[in-house]
Amino acid sequence: MTLLERQIEGFRRWRDELIITIQSYQSWLERQGFGDIQQSLRIYDLTEALRHDRVTLAFLAEFSRGKTELINALFFSDFKRRLLPSDVGRTTMCPTEIFYDPDDVPHIRLLPIETRRSDESLASLRRKPVEWLKIRLNLESPEQMAQAMKSLTESKTVTLDEARELGLAVGAEGAGITTVVVKHDKLEIPAWRHALINYPHPLLKNGLVILDTPGLNALGVEPELTLSMIPHAHAVLFLLAMDTGVTRSDMEVWEKCVQRAVAHRIAVLNKIDLLWDELKSDEEIRETIQRQIENTAEILDLPRRHVLALSAQKALLAKIRNDEAMLEKSGIRRLERLLAEEIIPARLNILRAAVGREIGNMVVASRQGVRSELEALHRELAELKELAGQGREAYESLAARLENDKAGLRKVVGAFKNRRQELMKHGALLLAALESQRIDTILRTELADLEGSWTTAGLARGMISLLRHFREQTDKIAAYANRTKETVDSAYDEFHEKCGFPRVPVPPLDMDSYALRMQALEAATQAFCTDPINVMTEKRFLIRKFYHRLATEARLLFAEARQETESWLKGAFAPILSQIKRHEALLIDRAQSARKIAADVHSARDRFQELASRHRQLREQIGELDTVLKAIAAHPEDAEAARVA
Repeated sequence: MTLLERQIEGFRRWRDELIITIQSYQSWLERQGFGDIQQSLRIYDLTEALRHDRVTLAFLAEFSRGKTELINALFFSDFKRRLLPSDVGRTTMCPTEIFYDPDDVPHIRLLPIETRRSDESLASLRRKPVEWLKIRLNLESPEQMAQAMKSLTESKTVTLDEARELGLAVGAEGAGITTVVVKHDKLEIPAWRHALINYPHPLLKNGLVILDTPGLNALGVEPELTLSMIPHAHAVLFLLAMDTGVTRSDMEVWEKCVQRAVAHRIAVLNKIDLLWDELKSDEEIRETIQRQIENTAEILDLPRRHVLALSAQKALLAKIRNDEAMLEKSGIRRLERLLAEEIIPARLNILRAAVGREIGNMVVASRQGVRSELEALHRELAELKELAGQGREAYESLAARLENDKAGLRKVVGAFKNRRQELMKHGALLLAALESQRIDTILRTELADLEGSWTTAGLARGMISLLRHFREQTDKIAAYANRTKETVDSAYDEFHEKCGFPRVPVPPLDMDSYALRMQALEAATQAFCTDPINVMTEKRFLIRKFYHRLATEARLLFAEARQETESWLKGAFAPILSQIKRHEALLIDRAQSARKIAADVHSARDRFQELASRHRQLREQIGELDTVLKAIAAHPEDAEAARVA
């Protein structure tokens, strides 16, 4: 098992164990009677998000860079032959996603290129199986597998008018974005628009997803790639030719689709075996490779360690033959180590931080509630010891004082309800800014202006204007969110000052992530509108394809923000409500105990025993919550060490 395979498996095991930990906390809440429906929904949403989380690696390259061969070498060498077709002139012709779904049989699903005539997005078409051709994979037959995979290379010949109707033809000569000119009036185009491969590879089973793009020029054909699929990838492997380095077309796509859109970027200089010249010494070859690596790192503004040189073809051959010497010389081990040591841990840390903000804060609040009850128990023990030997009047006085405390708590609760109403007013403004009708109004207005623009410059201005309106709306939302959060913070401060309860973390409300995503959409739009290839495309495709995908992404973004806000508003005061509920229960219990002892002084001994038992229970609860907190903060290496021990 390689380091990458171990890291992916460790990531999956950590994720599964974390889900179990979160569910144990949910069970604890229910056992203690502190279950809250909003809190339960947030916990459920988080565990489902964890359960379905995947690490996506996107591979981008010009044609004939060996991208598909690298995918074969990295992930499918156990097949002992090429799983994905990568012969000269016969490579994947459409974007391809490779993953594992245990609820379905191994298969390839192919989306016909003719679906480009509609405005439906790939995300929408995924939910319509009738639109796809499904080919079952026979894992027992390498020949059948290879034959099925050849479907990814299929193309068809169409007229120039047909290509234009599909939005594929560009320019007066009929050169296309993903087309090859056959004759002056005929074009060869991909037969399929998109492909999905469900394959039970161990890495895929543990949560890896591979996105294979058919060539850099194809990015302009499917805006969904540049607006959502590539930006949502956790890392991009950008393949370059060892002999040419960074070409002008490479640089254009790097700047428009990769540099600002993806956090983790790796440049791979492929085909170093072309330099294995017997007339050159090993040292001369190493110096040549080193110069190209340094030049590439400088041009792409990447850390030196994120530029690697290798031979995908030799790596695949070495793995098939079990040739360790060739495998080491191929350079692929360095890429595997980089993915294992940086990309997987980075994704893990993001998830761990998200869980810490959500569940971690809940657990901290629960622990502080238990500590508060433990402190109240100690105070009651001290009071009972102080009143020991005194008459009934002393206990009646204590009961009366506790009743006064209950009355005081009710006043605080009344003031607290006023603050909640204030919160809901601010929340209503925030939710109104996120209303889908408001977003649709912006879209309709801008689309009308776009359709009235008959020049390239007008189209570009219209697209950028649309994003400007979205950004203004996002800024307004951020302002509402800040005011709403300030209201909650103020309420927490006031409550704890008046009641003297320990402070608990305020549930987080993060609108910054949505603002960053909107900025990324704006950057992608500006790049799209200034791309010479795109501005040559027939206007209705520039509007329909890019605009509709942009609109879909914007709607999705605002819908997610609204859902997050609604959930937050419902649970913003949950920690305080839990404290009030717990404190009120304690006051009632103590008052009842004081009245019972006032009626029968000898029952004080029973109360001491109850408190001693309760003390043990509370200490056990703190231990349970500490275990949950430790598990949430744990790294997979910590969990593995504990498992071995």
